[in-house]
Amino acid sequence: MSGGGSKKNFMKIFLFNLFFVGIMVACSSEKPTYEYMPDMMDSPAVKAQKETMRSPVAGTLPRNYVPYPYGVEEGDLAGQQLKNPLSISRETLTYGKDRFNTYCMVCHGADGKGQGSIVPKFPMPPSLHSEKVRQWTDGRIFHVITQGQNLMSSYATQIKPEERWALILYMRALQRAVAPKDSDIEAYKKYLQSQ
Repeated sequence: MSGGGSKKNFMKIFLFNLFFVGIMVACSSEKPTYEYMPDMMDSPAVKAQKETMRSPVAGTLPRNYVPYPYGVEEGDLAGQQLKNPLSISRETLTYGKDRFNTYCMVCHGADGKGQGSIVPKFPMPPSLHSEKVRQWTDGRIFHVITQGQNLMSSYATQIKPEERWALILYMRALQRAVAPKDSDIEAYKKYLQSQ
């Protein structure tokens, strides 16, 4: 009698496990699951308003858009022709510092010496205090920010033109803080004497 009961229990457990394994095999991630209560944000659009998705008319530009006239290899020409339209003021330097800290500091470091937080994992970017970079005009630096150079990609979509010019003014202030010109030293001496 006891032998028959254990066979029934064994069969029940075996069938339950077989059923369970069958369910688990049927639950594959290859097929999408059925959604019994869909979210409103995933609902199918009845009228998708595709009429507004038209291509722009050939030869037109978006409002307030000025195309950049220099190609990637025309950095020297851009350096000769582009001039910084912003004047140095506390506001532009503060704004330039904010843009620098947002976009440049991660690679070039807070002081511009190329010791940013990415240095342990990526090649070291050039120091902004090198003689080569110090000799570049503001227009050349604007071009590098706009088009990119070597391992640095373009920041044209992230940084607006006015922001680039303010950033360049702040970068020049960093350069002068590390290696001041004679005129800076004379101006500072005059400032100290007036105090």
